[in-house]
Amino acid sequence: MAGLDNSRDKPLKVGDITPANRVFLAPMSGITDAPFRRLAAALGAGLVVSEMTASSDLINGRPMSRLRCEATGVGAHVVQLAGCEADWMAEGARIAESSGADIIDINMGCPARHVTGGQSGSALMRDLDHALRLIEATVSAVKVPVTLKMRLGWDDRSLNAPELARRAEAAGVQMITVHGRTRCQFYKGEADWGAVRAVKDAIRIPLVVNGDITSFEQAVTALETSGADAVMVGRGAQGQPWLPGQIGRRLDSGAIESEPSLAEQYNYIRTLYDEVCSHYGLRIGLRHARKHLGWALDVAARCSRAPATAIRTWRQKILTSDDPASVHRALQDAFDDFAWSAAA
Repeated sequence: MAGLDNSRDKPLKVGDITPANRVFLAPMSGITDAPFRRLAAALGAGLVVSEMTASSDLINGRPMSRLRCEATGVGAHVVQLAGCEADWMAEGARIAESSGADIIDINMGCPARHVTGGQSGSALMRDLDHALRLIEATVSAVKVPVTLKMRLGWDDRSLNAPELARRAEAAGVQMITVHGRTRCQFYKGEADWGAVRAVKDAIRIPLVVNGDITSFEQAVTALETSGADAVMVGRGAQGQPWLPGQIGRRLDSGAIESEPSLAEQYNYIRTLYDEVCSHYGLRIGLRHARKHLGWALDVAARCSRAPATAIRTWRQKILTSDDPASVHRALQDAFDDFAWSAAA
């Protein structure tokens, strides 16, 4: 692509692992569980990262933490860990590695108050010496590659991502991902891809740019502006798990793909719904599946140009049902309705 760094002609490697392409699925709490990651990976995402798991929860054997770290069976298995104690991070990484993780990703980017309040996630960017101790402990504990995800800094007065990245590389981290916002921004405003370039200038290992990437055009602009080697798609994949794969293939080949047909979208969401319910068990799975159902309905309605009244009706009927058989029937009826709208 015109304007993109020639270094991207070379294979991107994380240790000995070569991702399928340069577009990754971001870790998202409560979203990137094994069923969603499996679907995104099968549809072509270059790497998929587990939702954040507290290292202390993994050490204590909490069932939900084990579920968060479950492998997909498709591509490299990347487990993201969070914590504030070096011993916990080291032991959590060892457990993840022994359970099949191919890459351990350290979370120093989560802005959520319940995470930063425990001095984890992006709170670690306020104390780089302590952050480095956690990184060193994690790298020393495992043989698999360790990567790091961060933000630009805690706030606009402390944009210290380049320094943290430089120190992390020296400690053995093999890839850095930067979300182009500070912690204090949460998800407000726009991601500053240009500010990520300072991190690229500070390191030699691969850099991934993240934040507000919801289309091929945005991916290209983010790569050009940041100088990064790859992009990470987060919220843009909600309801359209095929998006990272489509962007990745277009970056590689230039081939433009249309959105999946409504029939294909129906098959994706029905499969995901069933796998989520099975993964968590019906009681918990029904609750987790609703967000995916809602996003899928919104995307299908947009693709078919269905009237707003129709999407409201189908959301109400499908998202309030606790009976999988009824959900299956209503999903089929909804997508048939959307197909009529598309043909009108």
